[in-house]
Amino acid sequence: MTLYLDANATEPLRPAARDAVLAALDLTGNPSSVHAAGRAARRVLEAARDQVAARFGAGPGEVVFTSGGTEANMLAIRALAGGRRVLAGATEHAAVLAAAPGATLLPVLSDGTLDLDALEALLPGPPTLVCLMAANNETGVIHPLAEAAALCRAHGAALHVDAVQAAGRVPVSLTALGADSLAISGHKLGGPKGAGALLLRPGLELPPLIAGGGQERGRRGGTEALPAIAGLGAAAEAADPAQAARLAGLRDAIEAACIALGARVAGQGAARLPNTANIILPGAAAETQVIALDLAGMQVSAGAACSSGKVGRSHVLAAMGEAEGGIRVSLPWNAPADAAERFLEAWSAMQNRLSRRAAARTI
Repeated sequence: MTLYLDANATEPLRPAARDAVLAALDLTGNPSSVHAAGRAARRVLEAARDQVAARFGAGPGEVVFTSGGTEANMLAIRALAGGRRVLAGATEHAAVLAAAPGATLLPVLSDGTLDLDALEALLPGPPTLVCLMAANNETGVIHPLAEAAALCRAHGAALHVDAVQAAGRVPVSLTALGADSLAISGHKLGGPKGAGALLLRPGLELPPLIAGGGQERGRRGGTEALPAIAGLGAAAEAADPAQAARLAGLRDAIEAACIALGARVAGQGAARLPNTANIILPGAAAETQVIALDLAGMQVSAGAACSSGKVGRSHVLAAMGEAEGGIRVSLPWNAPADAAERFLEAWSAMQNRLSRRAAARTI
């Protein structure tokens, strides 16, 4: 029986999100139409906007719906980077690094957290945009965003936060951080793929990446993907970070058992997402482990799910000073109570086989 442990790639669909998608699929109207069918669609669109705004600390008028986290990051960075130099964390997601290819990379400490001293040293100077993820997609490491935001404010720098992995798993609020923009993605919350959102501080105007008929207050053209957006709103409301303790218990059990058998955990000393473990087994290639575990019914990954199926050296682990690759175990919101037990049975069997092979090669 298979066990899905790749929630950081995409979460299983939540029942509330499924219901919202199906209900929206039955609506014929375009949200921009003024007749009754259009107004019905508009009500669903604005209800989702209210749900996202309430969960992540923004005004409804400052929520811009996009096709996902990648577009939300690109929209914010392309707009805010104009006339500014860009500083980005060395462990940022590829979507952020691609949006700011000339960015100066901010180093991280060995536990994967942002080097605040390095940020403070780099901030003085010309107008600056700082791009930081709330939590890392590979290790789950949570950056000290409150401290970073305070440094940005002190130096007049703009701050964009990629909250795609953190949203719904730990508390995240645009207003509480005092950031300029914040990106989320529906399918990382347990919503459908194809919808995301960019949250903006009040009064921030930005030119659209996609010009069109004036949708999203002129900030993102094209008819809104209503079913996906409705699902995003429902998922945002249902994804309660207070439910994280159960997943943290399963994660801790997995990590403790793997460490006892010779593995180490990337970022273990840092604050991390409750569902995420990056397990490094010395001498064992990450790709080999992923394949072996898949054959045993355990669906894990070797990092980000945005490399067209490729497994290469992780830039995240490299920035942390790790010479070897790890496997990412990311528990979904609906992980069964025996998830740790089942994974550890497969992982320990794999570790035993690999150890025997390594011993045989040295004879």
